[in-house]
Amino acid sequence: MAGLNVSIAFLFLTIGICEAGRQLSKRLLSLGVYCSLARELAGSLQLCAGCLELRMLMDIGLWGGGFGPDVTLTLLFLLFVAHGASFDGASANPTVSLQEFLVRDSGLAATAAKLLAQFMGMGLGWVITKYYWSWELTDFHLIQNLMSLECSSSLHTSLSHGVFVEGLCSFFFHLVILKFHHSRPMYRVPVLAATVTLLAYTAGPFTGAFFNPVLATAVTFHCAGSSLQEYVQVYWLGPLAGMLAALLLYQGNIPRLFQRNLLYSQKSKYRIPKARAAHGSGDSKEQERKKKGEKSNVEMSA
Repeated sequence: MAGLNVSIAFLFLTIGICEAGRQLSKRLLSLGVYCSLARELAGSLQLCAGCLELRMLMDIGLWGGGFGPDVTLTLLFLLFVAHGASFDGASANPTVSLQEFLVRDSGLAATAAKLLAQFMGMGLGWVITKYYWSWELTDFHLIQNLMSLECSSSLHTSLSHGVFVEGLCSFFFHLVILKFHHSRPMYRVPVLAATVTLLAYTAGPFTGAFFNPVLATAVTFHCAGSSLQEYVQVYWLGPLAGMLAALLLYQGNIPRLFQRNLLYSQKSKYRIPKARAAHGSGDSKEQERKKKGEKSNVEMSA
């Protein structure tokens, strides 16, 4: 349990340092620079460092520490609750940033800056975590350092099935994001954390269930067992396709590409109440009778 306590302390310390960086950036930088660069960099660093440590516990903890998937899945849920509560609107996920661009919530320059900051944060988080592991504070880290020289790919299925699994995970993840986009954080954050945990439990044995190109790049791209082309197809193109499918299903179109709704018929926002419509038709009939009566009176007088 001592090794687990050290890992939990590292997770909370990382969140605290990144939160301090966010608060400092808010004071020193403009709002646009903070939203596009600083908070995405801090969020990606926090996400990658935390998930690298958690992935180490998943790989080694089962036989090295004696605790099973229930412990790691609980930590995963709590970690994503902490991420959602502290990210301050950052996505730390390229497919989410691209989704915001496609629905016109973000411009091209801001989206490009977010993507750059996310990959910079990923690289920084990877370097910091590797340096922390080199201290070998626990037996877990000692074993991890020995295993990192010959780490194996997270892709434990065929290429086509891997693309399908990552795409399907991204599809459900983005549907939840779209559904709860305007909900209060107290509802949105635990729902997203539960979604991530469920998808990790279901799809983890096949691909690792990253559905985040930045996170997958940090965790498994450097490992042997699959080529760079296979990694790109599964962990970049798969989540991107899942995001596009979720957006198309949820809205019926992709606003940045075309305005026409392909799936759902457009209905008028304004409806005339039936009672009012019936009353209006009765008034028109009465006016028509009055006009006919006036016309007949004029003819008789003539």
